[in-house]
Amino acid sequence: MPQPGDEGIPSVQQFEVWAPQADRVTLHLEGATRAMERDPDRAGWWTSDAEAEDGARYGYSLDHGPVLPDPRSRRQPDGPDGLSAVVDHGRYAWRTEWTGRGLPDAVLYELHVGTYTREGTLDAAADRLGHLAELGVTHVELMPLCPFPGRHGWGYEGVSLWAVHEPYGGPEALKRFVDRAHDQGLGVVLDVVHNHLGPSGNHLPQFGPYFTDAYHTPWGVAVNLDGSGSDEVRAYLIGSALAWLRDYGIDGLRLDAVHELHDKRALHFLEELSTEVDGLADELGRPLFLIAESDLCDPRLITPRSEGGLGLHAQWNDDFHHALHTALTGESQGYYGDFARAPLAALAKTLTGGFFHDGTYSSFRGRRHGRPLDLTRISAHRLLGYSQTHDQVGNRAQGDRLAASLSPGLLACAAVLTIAGPFTPMLFMGEEWAASTPWQFFTDHTDPALAEAVRRGRRREFAAHGWAEEDIPDPQDPATRDRSCLDWSEREREPHARVLAWYRELIALRHGLPDLSDPDLAAVRVSYDEQARWFAFRRGDVRVAVNLSKEPAAIPLSASNARVLASWEPVGAPDEEGTLVVPGESCAVLVQG
Repeated sequence: MPQPGDEGIPSVQQFEVWAPQADRVTLHLEGATRAMERDPDRAGWWTSDAEAEDGARYGYSLDHGPVLPDPRSRRQPDGPDGLSAVVDHGRYAWRTEWTGRGLPDAVLYELHVGTYTREGTLDAAADRLGHLAELGVTHVELMPLCPFPGRHGWGYEGVSLWAVHEPYGGPEALKRFVDRAHDQGLGVVLDVVHNHLGPSGNHLPQFGPYFTDAYHTPWGVAVNLDGSGSDEVRAYLIGSALAWLRDYGIDGLRLDAVHELHDKRALHFLEELSTEVDGLADELGRPLFLIAESDLCDPRLITPRSEGGLGLHAQWNDDFHHALHTALTGESQGYYGDFARAPLAALAKTLTGGFFHDGTYSSFRGRRHGRPLDLTRISAHRLLGYSQTHDQVGNRAQGDRLAASLSPGLLACAAVLTIAGPFTPMLFMGEEWAASTPWQFFTDHTDPALAEAVRRGRRREFAAHGWAEEDIPDPQDPATRDRSCLDWSEREREPHARVLAWYRELIALRHGLPDLSDPDLAAVRVSYDEQARWFAFRRGDVRVAVNLSKEPAAIPLSASNARVLASWEPVGAPDEEGTLVVPGESCAVLVQG
């Protein structure tokens, strides 16, 4: 990976690549070729000195084979299969002095660059950052940005883990986005995928043992984290992670599906990664963090390394989502079945204990699952709570959001349970105004065979659940992506405008009431009636009352002198016994005294 000099002025750079199985490696740079030499100090590495300037195209040939892009390429101007380009990170003049923003007291917002706006670019997304600052969001979580085939896709089939998808605007556009976000007080989180690459455009197997068939994942063979050659593979992934944080000013990383990072070494990859990220935070003098996606319900992920954990800073909490979703919708298929038998009881358990599956039997898995959280050691902010995500919307057959089937009142209930709850809240783009647009699964594979395989696989998957083939959107049809783009004009119309105002009000309360930032899960108190479908919880002096039924509910809050701070429908004060009558499909936030 070359390191260029001053803008527009070629300087001698060292090109280097790890190719331990090659007998000969050739650098192809701007039409010229030169043989590379083995590095005497690093086994398997090849180096060559050559003059290069920012934007110079280059690639490597192994044993007289085709010219391949650099595994550590900083830019792929012509896509994953094209030549790499030199990037001089020193060229960008940062406008904003940024001291960072950590996870405590955060409100995250998950955003897909390709559908957040119709234009589908980082610059167009940056033009909408003012909406998020006004909403009260603290961090924007970008879905993956690494290069992938075609123009549009979710980003989870990316390759070139050091580069930015060119149709989104490439490296400079990401820097502009981060700069503008920081200028408005917003941190930036990037979703990164370490558990698989490609398959299309993935040239890593030609360079070295990046993958192993010792384990298998839903995407095929696993990344080699513990076999022969895995030292360099781990260094590759960690180097990529640090580059996003250092070179682009990113504040945190969301790690995709860490349960598929198979590693039997004594020092687990995630522990090594968290150690390096904490070290970089000390070096840069600003907070950096890692958020895991995991279905393991294993508190060791977010337990500090000093206490025997892996030291990640937070994780998505799907148990909270599943309990909330079943309580709102009554759905019971798949993994929702574990929560649907008593959804309010499941919701109560997650709000007070973090995980629902803490060693309990999971009918979906056919075995016991999870492990209890130690509430004396794990702060609530280390778990992210949400009612919708790209996964939970986009992996439905038609990509339908909650707004497609729930009343605005129930959407308001979902919002208050998420935003006023103990976990770090995360929103999925558009939910704050009850967007009517779906968010569907779409791809733009340039390989016709792969495109057809994805299309058939999608239809076969949902046909098994009773869906007609014609009802499953074609991932390769450009209209599928177009349908998934947000309609920003909705914000000004009802009922969207009212929902948006509710989200703003709730987020402002979260920022303004210290009790709503209390990280102590053990201090949360809940009550509920499964049959009457009401739910209430207390956090310090704050009471939250939620009525999911269509009929009014008398909800005991044990707070006769509480005053109403916010309510979806008008409510009176609690009676002398502290009972509050809440209209059907509505909710309220109150404060004692």
